[in-house]
Amino acid sequence: MPQAPNLSPRPIRFLLNGEKREVTGETPTTTLLDYLRGPERLTGTKEGCAEGDCGACTVLVSEPDGSGGISRRSANACIQFLPAMNGRAIETIEHLGRDGLTPLQTAMVENHASQCGFCTPGFVMQLHAGWLTGALTDRQSVKDAISGNLCRCTGYGPIVEAGLEIAGEPVPDTAAEDAALSAGLAEMEGEGVFAYEARGHRWYAPTNVDDLADTYAANPDAVLVAGATDVGLWVTKQYRELPVMIDVSHVRDLKVIEEAAGRVYFGAAITHREARDVLAGIHPDLGEMLRRFAGAQIRNAGTIGGNIANGSPIGDLPPCFIALGSRLFLRKGDDLRIVPLEDFFIDYGRQDRGKGEFVAAVEVPRLADNQRFFAHKISKRFDSDISAVMAAFCLTFDGDVVSEARLAFGGMAGIPKRAKAAEAALIGRPFDGVAARDAMAAMAEDFSPLTDMRASSDYRLKTAQNLLKRFQLELSGAASARIAVVGPDALDLAAIGGAA
Repeated sequence: MPQAPNLSPRPIRFLLNGEKREVTGETPTTTLLDYLRGPERLTGTKEGCAEGDCGACTVLVSEPDGSGGISRRSANACIQFLPAMNGRAIETIEHLGRDGLTPLQTAMVENHASQCGFCTPGFVMQLHAGWLTGALTDRQSVKDAISGNLCRCTGYGPIVEAGLEIAGEPVPDTAAEDAALSAGLAEMEGEGVFAYEARGHRWYAPTNVDDLADTYAANPDAVLVAGATDVGLWVTKQYRELPVMIDVSHVRDLKVIEEAAGRVYFGAAITHREARDVLAGIHPDLGEMLRRFAGAQIRNAGTIGGNIANGSPIGDLPPCFIALGSRLFLRKGDDLRIVPLEDFFIDYGRQDRGKGEFVAAVEVPRLADNQRFFAHKISKRFDSDISAVMAAFCLTFDGDVVSEARLAFGGMAGIPKRAKAAEAALIGRPFDGVAARDAMAAMAEDFSPLTDMRASSDYRLKTAQNLLKRFQLELSGAASARIAVVGPDALDLAAIGGAA
């Protein structure tokens, strides 16, 4: 039986508002928010939804960036588990105002951007994080930054104006301080597998993929967790007991993006924020989809691998990756298995993944010069909402004739699924209005969507059909089609190890 190395339990060590903390005795599923508001009595960080939707609990998390500097991001403290903070630094609203109001806080006051004040600390921390990371440049970027923050009494206008006042303001040069902080956090994180145990529950956090493989093989019933944007709700909403958890967010081998001429390779622990610009380079629709993917705090934590591995029928990325013909890399022990992504999803709640096997990476092809791509998300709210229908199409042309069609949908079945009958109706024909009409009719053979709180069955089917018609109308304008011209290339798979 494989044994994970260096499994002596250690305390959780991190910085909180610049001060060192060592925590023992807290259950591994204790959320960062409960720890802040409980033992630390830092009650400026609020609990609103306890599911990462409202942003009232937003804090700033910093960690080494792998090159001697610091990576900073906002996070929802309500769904971040406390052991995941090992080797990281957390800053709350109390620390931000330790020397009096900052320019951002002053702008919030002067623009009357707070009424009851409950949500205000979250907005301030989110805008502060946006300013530090250079994300605030204009009005739209300020709106995008706070898309994961809700206010029920002020209205967003004054908050946006306050954010605009600091947008573009120079960020202080903290390179020297960051280098020292990076070294100190790395020392806190420690070497080998971080193991924590309390009240009969265990938490493991490997830092390399081989240790992850060994740890998971030795604990095949463990729950894997990365950004906790899904698993966090198992605890805060479903009150589930999770006796053994393995944190993959510290595995450096899974936090890589490798670009090649013909495809892009995303390690499973790459966050949506880290992936967005690269995906937008494959096609702008992918970048736009990720702009609307949850809120900024969730994009900062949620991972590419997690969005695939949880098998959700309404995950936004899988239909896009399936339409592009992506492949999934699965690792178990020393063995590496490669499967077409569409084959990974078997049925609702069932994926082609054995015990002790984990998603290591996904390989996404770039578009060839004879391919056209389309992706669009339909949801009740524009920002930070779950899809009713997610559509992604990729057509390959031989001249004016469709030689291959890949039409993938989320929200239309129990798994992300291709519309095979609709695809067959397009192949061998020009993609004109007649072919689109026939393919739209064929979709009724592919799907019998359910009716739920987000949409009715009839609405989902009609919307899916109309999105294909929209794609056809867009392409009929021809000249503006967005294309990436690439050639074949090979990828180095050494990062995730194993034997393919």
